[in-house]
Amino acid sequence: MSPRTIGVTELALRDAHQSLMATRMALEDMVDACEDIDKAGFWSVECWGGATYDACIRFLNEDPWERLRTFRKLMPNSRLQMLLRGQNLLGYRHYEDGVVERFVEKSAENGMDVFRVFDALNDPRNMAQAMQAVKKTGKHAQGTICYTMSPLHTTEGYIKLAGQLIDMGAESIALKDMAALLQPQPAYDIVKGIKDTYGDVQVNVHCHSTTGVTLVSLMKAIEAGADVVDTAISSMSLGPGHNPTESLVAMLEGTGYTTDLDMDRLLRIRDHFAKVRPKYAQFESATLVDTDIFSSQIPGGMLSNMESQLKAQGAGDRIKEVMAEVPLVKADAGHPPLVTPSSQIVGTQAVFNVLMGKYKVLTGEFADLMLGYYGECIGERNPEVVEVARAQTKKEPITQRPADLLEPEWDKLVAEATALPGNDGSDEDVLTYAMFPSVAPGFFASRADGPKNVGKTPEQMAKAAESAKDAAGAVKGPISYTVTLGGREHSVTVERA
Repeated sequence: MSPRTIGVTELALRDAHQSLMATRMALEDMVDACEDIDKAGFWSVECWGGATYDACIRFLNEDPWERLRTFRKLMPNSRLQMLLRGQNLLGYRHYEDGVVERFVEKSAENGMDVFRVFDALNDPRNMAQAMQAVKKTGKHAQGTICYTMSPLHTTEGYIKLAGQLIDMGAESIALKDMAALLQPQPAYDIVKGIKDTYGDVQVNVHCHSTTGVTLVSLMKAIEAGADVVDTAISSMSLGPGHNPTESLVAMLEGTGYTTDLDMDRLLRIRDHFAKVRPKYAQFESATLVDTDIFSSQIPGGMLSNMESQLKAQGAGDRIKEVMAEVPLVKADAGHPPLVTPSSQIVGTQAVFNVLMGKYKVLTGEFADLMLGYYGECIGERNPEVVEVARAQTKKEPITQRPADLLEPEWDKLVAEATALPGNDGSDEDVLTYAMFPSVAPGFFASRADGPKNVGKTPEQMAKAAESAKDAAGAVKGPISYTVTLGGREHSVTVERA
């Protein structure tokens, strides 16, 4: 009997560098690998969405739409895939349905094929509009289950959620494990349950590698009937990233499964990124393996975010206290999965609780989460904290779909965006402004200067370190911190004593 072919989604162009190096990789460091990626035989190539859009305009002076068009041109044979946060699109708030529809339409028009639609709370109401918009364009709508562990999350619950997504029009189901929590047996049980219950539906499995167990989880998922798994080329893998693509290929040798990937091309892709990766060493996470995640449930990106918040407050030594606080805040919020933006919301509140006292100050986002403005969680919210949120915000809790409270906003966004210097008048620019209204004006004004590469060669890094010292060898100049408050980044500069 011939082996069953397992599809592979390659993550090097999006989630791999988002997880390993804070999404800082410049497009120019990716283009030379695109031909090999295009011809290697992947089921899809994840290359857009997630935090890439934000990083493009915030750090790289790069138009994210131009990045998508470039990938489309360089990988004509590939299904291009993106991660879309349901009603949040790629921003950090809910958008009204007209904006969601416009964003999906423009993404499809610019070259996107597969839309992996998720909601941070696993609230199907927050995915419905985006899924319908994808179906309308004729592209592939992938409904996503964000995997987490709690006393309330069960295999049966995940299987039921898969059914809701299929009823909503999902062409495939993604089991998304953003914190490397998915152990081998639950991976098998959930995938087998979905396959046994709904028959022929395609199941994709996405795992991070941070806890060290998830390559085995991918094997068990494949044995249970998974059709596609996500991996990252080895030179862009492991740590808070993902399992290596070549390791998956080797793991399946001699089994009843194959990937049909072109190993020569995989090795060329590997060698390309092996040369590129050292340029971004300054952005790399120090985490290699972290089994504490099984208790803290903190994804790698969230951990680095909390560390930087604490360091900026001169409290870097209190990270263990914050990690202990995260599960308590998560439980008070009704056990949401920790993925953007819920991970940032819960994590920042945990930082506030440790630094200022338990729920003495609520971030605006956490208050909204407690009051239902992000949607429904699987568990009941702590009524005492709900009362604190109500008193602080002077807002009432809601039970309806949050986007139902939003007025049409497209015309207003068009008027505001087109008034900005450097705006080109396109729908794409309006959407960029809608996603990031505080960052877009600066990007439009500087776009003509062209993209900038924040990576540094070893020589450039040594030179920068040397020029930062005075004649006596001491580091000179003021210290700059970035502090995140209320979901916005503020730069703070402190003069040295």
